[in-house]
Amino acid sequence: MLRISKLTDYGIVLLARFAAAPRDSQLSARGMAESTSLPLPAVSKMLKELASAGLLESLRGAKGGYRLARTPEAITVAEIVHALEGPIALMECTAGPGHCEVEARCTVSEPWHRINRAVHDALSRVTLADLARPTGGSPLLRVENTAPHPNS
Repeated sequence: MLRISKLTDYGIVLLARFAAAPRDSQLSARGMAESTSLPLPAVSKMLKELASAGLLESLRGAKGGYRLARTPEAITVAEIVHALEGPIALMECTAGPGHCEVEARCTVSEPWHRINRAVHDALSRVTLADLARPTGGSPLLRVENTAPHPNS
Protein backbone atom coordinates (compact mmCIF):
# COMPACT_ATOMS: atom_id res chain seq x y z
CA MET A 1 0.00 0.00 0.00
CA LEU A 2 1.23 3.46 -0.89
CA ARG A 3 0.63 5.81 1.99
CA ILE A 4 1.98 9.05 3.39
CA SER A 5 3.08 9.04 7.01
CA LYS A 6 0.81 10.05 9.87
CA LEU A 7 2.96 13.15 10.53
CA THR A 8 2.67 14.24 6.89
CA ASP A 9 -1.07 13.74 7.15
CA TYR A 10 -1.03 15.97 10.25
CA GLY A 11 1.05 18.56 8.38
CA ILE A 12 -1.49 18.66 5.57
CA VAL A 13 -4.37 19.03 8.05
CA LEU A 14 -2.52 21.91 9.73
CA LEU A 15 -1.79 23.65 6.44
CA ALA A 16 -5.42 23.27 5.38
CA ARG A 17 -6.43 24.92 8.68
CA PHE A 18 -4.09 27.84 7.93
CA ALA A 19 -5.57 28.10 4.44
CA ALA A 20 -9.10 28.27 5.88
CA ALA A 21 -8.17 31.04 8.32
CA PRO A 22 -8.42 34.72 7.35
CA ARG A 23 -5.39 35.93 5.34
CA ASP A 24 -2.32 36.75 7.44
CA SER A 25 -3.81 35.09 10.53
CA GLN A 26 -1.23 34.19 13.12
CA LEU A 27 -2.05 30.85 14.69
CA SER A 28 -0.30 29.31 17.70
CA ALA A 29 0.71 25.69 18.11
CA ARG A 30 -1.65 25.34 21.06
CA GLY A 31 -4.56 26.88 19.13
CA MET A 32 -3.85 24.64 16.14
CA ALA A 33 -3.76 21.54 18.36
CA GLU A 34 -7.10 22.50 19.88
CA SER A 35 -8.81 23.37 16.59
CA THR A 36 -7.65 20.20 14.82
CA SER A 37 -7.78 17.78 17.79
CA LEU A 38 -4.18 16.76 17.08
CA PRO A 39 -1.62 16.20 19.87
CA LEU A 40 0.30 19.38 20.77
CA PRO A 41 3.79 17.76 20.53
CA ALA A 42 3.07 16.57 16.98
CA VAL A 43 1.60 19.95 16.04
CA SER A 44 4.65 21.78 17.40
CA LYS A 45 7.01 19.46 15.51
CA MET A 46 5.08 19.81 12.25
CA LEU A 47 4.83 23.60 12.48
CA LYS A 48 8.60 23.83 12.90
CA GLU A 49 9.18 21.51 9.93
CA LEU A 50 6.72 23.43 7.75
CA ALA A 51 8.41 26.71 8.68
CA SER A 52 11.84 25.21 7.97
CA ALA A 53 10.55 24.10 4.54
CA GLY A 54 9.38 27.65 3.79
CA LEU A 55 5.67 26.84 3.77
CA LEU A 56 4.98 28.73 7.01
CA GLU A 57 6.48 31.85 8.55
CA SER A 58 7.32 31.80 12.24
CA LEU A 59 6.41 35.02 14.06
CA ARG A 60 7.94 35.77 17.43
CA GLY A 61 6.61 37.85 20.27
CA ALA A 62 3.69 37.87 22.68
CA LYS A 63 1.20 37.48 19.84
CA GLY A 64 3.52 35.33 17.78
CA GLY A 65 2.70 32.10 16.05
CA TYR A 66 2.73 30.93 12.47
CA ARG A 67 1.13 31.96 9.19
CA LEU A 68 1.29 30.77 5.61
CA ALA A 69 4.38 31.97 3.76
CA ARG A 70 2.41 32.19 0.47
CA THR A 71 -1.18 32.08 -0.63
CA PRO A 72 -2.91 28.68 -0.47
CA GLU A 73 -3.28 28.80 -4.27
CA ALA A 74 0.51 28.96 -4.61
CA ILE A 75 1.26 25.85 -2.53
CA THR A 76 0.79 22.43 -4.15
CA VAL A 77 0.26 19.08 -2.50
CA ALA A 78 3.36 17.82 -4.31
CA GLU A 79 5.38 20.59 -2.65
CA ILE A 80 3.95 19.73 0.78
CA VAL A 81 4.68 16.02 0.40
CA HIS A 82 8.20 16.77 -0.85
CA ALA A 83 8.84 19.09 2.12
CA LEU A 84 7.68 16.52 4.68
CA GLU A 85 8.53 13.16 3.09
CA GLY A 86 11.26 14.00 0.60
CA PRO A 87 11.06 13.53 -3.16
CA ILE A 88 8.05 11.60 -4.40
CA ALA A 89 9.43 8.17 -5.30
CA LEU A 90 7.08 5.21 -5.46
CA MET A 91 9.88 2.72 -6.12
CA GLU A 92 13.61 2.75 -5.40
CA CYS A 93 14.41 3.29 -9.07
CA THR A 94 12.26 6.44 -9.20
CA ALA A 95 14.33 8.03 -6.41
CA GLY A 96 17.21 8.46 -8.85
CA PRO A 97 20.15 6.54 -10.30
CA GLY A 98 21.97 4.24 -7.90
CA HIS A 99 19.08 3.63 -5.52
CA CYS A 100 18.15 0.21 -6.89
CA GLU A 101 20.42 -2.81 -6.89
CA VAL A 102 18.96 -4.26 -10.09
CA GLU A 103 18.39 -1.11 -12.15
CA ALA A 104 20.82 -2.19 -14.91
CA ARG A 105 18.77 -5.29 -15.73
CA CYS A 106 15.30 -4.18 -14.64
CA THR A 107 12.48 -4.53 -17.15
CA VAL A 108 9.86 -2.51 -15.27
CA SER A 109 11.81 0.63 -14.43
CA GLU A 110 10.49 2.78 -17.26
CA PRO A 111 6.82 2.07 -16.55
CA TRP A 112 7.42 2.91 -12.87
CA HIS A 113 9.03 6.19 -13.89
CA ARG A 114 5.91 7.03 -15.94
CA ILE A 115 3.66 6.13 -13.00
CA ASN A 116 5.80 8.20 -10.62
CA ARG A 117 5.61 11.21 -12.97
CA ALA A 118 1.82 10.80 -13.22
CA VAL A 119 1.46 10.76 -9.43
CA HIS A 120 3.74 13.79 -9.08
CA ASP A 121 1.84 15.65 -11.82
CA ALA A 122 -1.51 14.85 -10.18
CA LEU A 123 -0.30 16.10 -6.79
CA SER A 124 1.10 19.22 -8.48
CA ARG A 125 -2.34 20.08 -9.84
CA VAL A 126 -3.96 20.11 -6.38
CA THR A 127 -3.32 23.19 -4.25
CA LEU A 128 -3.66 23.86 -0.57
CA ALA A 129 -6.64 26.05 -1.48
CA ASP A 130 -8.29 22.98 -3.04
CA LEU A 131 -7.72 20.97 0.15
CA ALA A 132 -9.17 23.69 2.36
CA ARG A 133 -12.30 24.17 0.24
CA PRO A 134 -15.29 22.55 1.94
CA THR A 135 -17.18 20.01 -0.16
CA GLY A 136 -20.68 18.68 0.15
CA GLY A 137 -21.41 20.72 3.27
CA SER A 138 -19.09 18.56 5.36
CA PRO A 139 -16.92 20.09 8.09
CA LEU A 140 -13.83 21.84 6.75
CA LEU A 141 -11.34 19.75 8.66
CA ARG A 142 -12.00 16.37 10.16
CA VAL A 143 -9.36 14.21 11.81
CA GLU A 144 -10.25 10.64 10.99
CA ASN A 145 -9.36 7.58 12.99
CA THR A 146 -5.85 6.67 11.82
CA ALA A 147 -5.88 3.15 13.22
CA PRO A 148 -4.55 0.57 10.75
CA HIS A 149 -7.10 -1.07 8.48
CA PRO A 150 -7.91 -4.58 9.80
CA ASN A 151 -6.77 -6.12 6.49
CA SER A 152 -3.37 -4.40 6.45
